[in-house]
Amino acid sequence: MFVRDRMSSPAVTVQPDAPFPEAMQLLRERKFRRLPVVDKDGRLVGIVSERDLLYASPSPASSLSIWEMNYLLAQLKIEEIMTTPVITTTPETPIEDAAHLMVTHKVGGLPVVDDENRVVGVITETDIFKTFVEMLSGGEQGLRLYIQVPERKGVLAQLATTIAELGGNIVSVGTFQGESAEERRLLVKVQGVAKEQLVDTLETLGDHVLDAREL
Repeated sequence: MFVRDRMSSPAVTVQPDAPFPEAMQLLRERKFRRLPVVDKDGRLVGIVSERDLLYASPSPASSLSIWEMNYLLAQLKIEEIMTTPVITTTPETPIEDAAHLMVTHKVGGLPVVDDENRVVGVITETDIFKTFVEMLSGGEQGLRLYIQVPERKGVLAQLATTIAELGGNIVSVGTFQGESAEERRLLVKVQGVAKEQLVDTLETLGDHVLDAREL
């Protein structure tokens, strides 16, 4: 799966000379938390977040009147408060690499740009989270197994064969690092097989079922 499969497109953007109230209204209406800033050719020049706009707003303790504050904010241009350079991704980037970029740089979203730096979409932490839920079949019925297995070749193949021989079907599977280099954790959701039967069989094979529950 790639960024192109999950990004929002076309992206809602704003230009550098846009006034503060315009960007704030756009964020509130669309319920976004960030806007890519593009030039007249659609090329990325910065990004402005809801936090940037809030920081730029006068404090409630300000001695300015509401009319004075509105006047000053109307004069404020997005180019004065936008962040640059911008961390970006591309439509062809694997979605897990885009997620890694967000985690590494502690950002909640990335503008998606083409080869000419034109914004073609936006991918956010919500898009990534939805993908994670889908990948692990969140909300879908089945037998959920959390298993500790040895770190060796053929573990997944053996698990799949065992489940198939018992008449079960794997709905989803995820792998996670174990507590040591010699082990790995698997999160598997299965349908069509009894919990006790599958757990007993896996334990006999040497896998350790840490948790098993019907959902």
